[in-house]
Amino acid sequence: MKSNNNNNTTENNNFNNYKINNYKKNNSHVDIGMKRYDLHGHSYYSKCSNLKPKIILKRAKKRGLNGLAVTDHNTIKGAVETKKLNKDPNFEVIIGEEVMTNKGEVLALYINEEIKPGKFEDVIKEIKQQGGISILAHPFSMVGLQRKRASGNIYDKVDAIEGFNARSFFKFENYEAQIKAKEIDKPITAGSDYHFWFEVGRAYTMFEGDLKTAIKEHKTNIRGSNLFAIPARIITFFQKYIISALKNYK
Repeated sequence: MKSNNNNNTTENNNFNNYKINNYKKNNSHVDIGMKRYDLHGHSYYSKCSNLKPKIILKRAKKRGLNGLAVTDHNTIKGAVETKKLNKDPNFEVIIGEEVMTNKGEVLALYINEEIKPGKFEDVIKEIKQQGGISILAHPFSMVGLQRKRASGNIYDKVDAIEGFNARSFFKFENYEAQIKAKEIDKPITAGSDYHFWFEVGRAYTMFEGDLKTAIKEHKTNIRGSNLFAIPARIITFFQKYIISALKNYK
């Protein structure tokens, strides 16, 4: 019995050790000098979002980001449009895509051609062929089938794991992702999973230098808050199933 109690204590301590700081308007001194990128979000090219690229850029800069990725569902159109609109040489727009696979959704960053939904292994292979970065998105999400699908050795095949998603309902969803990344020695990233203007920058990845190198060398950190997760998903429901349906009806 004593041994079991010790094991439980160790597990709880490990769980608590990987908690991250919540988003704060005034960042602490440890963040100074580090770049901040929101690496997960959607434009109006995803039917669950109504965000126009110019609004994405405006909100990102207002939130003090140095860059972001636009990762629409199974298309790079929103990312390409946003990148073309960006005229700031000190702000990076990453062309990305959130690709559906049989093992859950994968964020593909730094790609130049759309990747079709398909088998997990095929999607990862194509991301690599394009010189991109693969990130397993919200692997422990309670929404949909992601938690059930993201199992087995798929974690070993991606470049990084999304350790914080601002749309996760429960804190343990993000904590478990961080713990998993630590267990298998994978770098972590964060993204707001923005669909609407008030979500941009609610979570971000911090690093020095360039993002690709930071991920390769496991030198990323994350910040975020899931304060607006519930209202954001409610609005998404109306956008995706009601407003989109009305547009199609017309």
